[in-house]
Amino acid sequence: MTTSVLEPTLSNLHDEAALADDYDRLPCRVNDPELWFAEAPSDVEEAKALCTDCPVQQMCFSGALDRREPWGVWGGELFLQGVVIPRKRPRGRPPKNRESA
Repeated sequence: MTTSVLEPTLSNLHDEAALADDYDRLPCRVNDPELWFAEAPSDVEEAKALCTDCPVQQMCFSGALDRREPWGVWGGELFLQGVVIPRKRPRGRPPKNRESA
């Protein structure tokens, strides 16, 4: 009789956490999922902050790097076109003169 061992993927970790009553420790599972793909920079920063105490944060981040996720917050970092960027810029044109902004 062989026992199947689940590969430690992010999805499997999420499922195990849900079964072990740790579901409430996974912010992307208990908050609005749209927050991790938000347009507003303030919402993106909120999603990044929620990831801080997530038990699968590092696996989420490294998995997103491996998959070259096109966009969204993964493991507490913002991805755009498969690359980590420090912050999301607001929509619209930047000010012409930075001193006047």
